[in-house]
Amino acid sequence: MYKPTILRQLFQSIPEAIGRVISFISGAVTRIFGPTDDDYPKTGVQPFEGDPAKDNKQF
Repeated sequence: MYKPTILRQLFQSIPEAIGRVISFISGAVTRIFGPTDDDYPKTGVQPFEGDPAKDNKQF
């Protein structure tokens, strides 16, 4: 024996859950395919300032 209020709450929560899933996925798609929001400085290519590792030296 089901109570009508429990069934009503169940049927009302299903579209809300589907809406949350769609909102989550659309937010992810927007972030992936949207313009970048990186604030890196426009410095160009930086020179290498280190020494290459020797082949016989094991780390």
